[in-house]
Amino acid sequence: MTLINANDSTFPAVFDELLGRGKMDMEHVSSIVKGLIDEIRSDKDDALIRHIAKFDRWTPKEGQELRIDPADMKKAYDALDAELKASLHLAYDRIRAYHEKQLPKSWFDTEANGTILGQKVTPVDRAGLYIPGGKAAYPSSLLMNVIPAQVAGVEQIVVATPTPDNEPNELLLAACHLCGVDQVFKVGGASAIAAMAYGTPMIPKVDVITGPGNIFVATAKKMVFGEVNIDMIAGPSEIGVLADDSANPNHIAIDLLSQAEHDEMASSILITPSQKLADACAVEIEKWLKKLPREAIARKSIEERAAIIVTETMEEAVKLMNEIAPEHLEVATDNPFALLPSIKHAGAIFLGHYTPEAIGDYVAGPNHTLPTGGTAKFYSPLGVENFMKKSSIIAFSRAAINEIGGACALIAHTEGLGAHEASVRVRLGD
Repeated sequence: MTLINANDSTFPAVFDELLGRGKMDMEHVSSIVKGLIDEIRSDKDDALIRHIAKFDRWTPKEGQELRIDPADMKKAYDALDAELKASLHLAYDRIRAYHEKQLPKSWFDTEANGTILGQKVTPVDRAGLYIPGGKAAYPSSLLMNVIPAQVAGVEQIVVATPTPDNEPNELLLAACHLCGVDQVFKVGGASAIAAMAYGTPMIPKVDVITGPGNIFVATAKKMVFGEVNIDMIAGPSEIGVLADDSANPNHIAIDLLSQAEHDEMASSILITPSQKLADACAVEIEKWLKKLPREAIARKSIEERAAIIVTETMEEAVKLMNEIAPEHLEVATDNPFALLPSIKHAGAIFLGHYTPEAIGDYVAGPNHTLPTGGTAKFYSPLGVENFMKKSSIIAFSRAAINEIGGACALIAHTEGLGAHEASVRVRLGD
């Protein structure tokens, strides 16, 4: 892996490469994705069946076969090991409790002249959730997407997940039952995104689409944005760590690898003012790699997309990490809250020596669907508000229109919009 001092002459080039870590070659796949979307729009379920036969290696006989029977979900749930079932329930309860605190409220404000202004917050009618399936199925992703939609009050939740060889992931089915989701469809990739965005006889058209996916899913979400809302365009997973001499290098090493094992394209970055910690972490990473079941994936990620950067001060380290704006950020110091005011850009911030990023993936409570590739500078984690929208409330009394209507009419007149002006003036002095 790359180990470099921030004062080295080659550091600017290395850092620029880190800043570009989230770039995806969407242009390369855009024509393919557009073709898939166009087929879904024109041929609906027939196109879905063709795509499933091509990409997932099985052929539904009719659209009805695309839907997973809720009885199969319950069967998978009932078959869960008791300890695993309890763990999933713990995760569900903690995630729900956290997201309930996010609920925005409607409000009204009354002015002295009788004007009432406010905001009405309502959920979308339908939400489409994309959950990766097959061998890489993650029930935690289902919980992280379903629960905020439920807390928001979404009436209809649609889940799409690929099932290669028509073999649904049993753990994912169990999680669907736990969450009370009954509209789950065996479709994946760009085809699933298109089906939820435009609707088919089998799959309802939704208002917002959330959930992780590969470059084809991300490109499809980008293409259908505007027809529906989306959560974000997410790329490979990543972790940043700020640490000093108080950190345990063994802990930091495995935390960096916790993201590297996701994907060869994942990135893991440690920035520290301690050369001692940097050297020790590099040694510990190699020790851990040899023990990992996903060593090949993690090793390629570490060798090609990881870095340990040594700075003069922690202040410099924080400044560099703010430029990176990582998806996950661990702060491994004795007093991490002292650094928190200086941290401006990160999807989720894990404070202290006993808060590994992995705890946030499953049971901490906050959402693990986070902005990647530096987009934490302007995107937020998935939350309840992704499934809600706001309407402005405006109510004027006669006294109110008489008080400020003249200013409104003058501005409309200045803009040359006569009907706007007249619609106010006809009310003045009534």
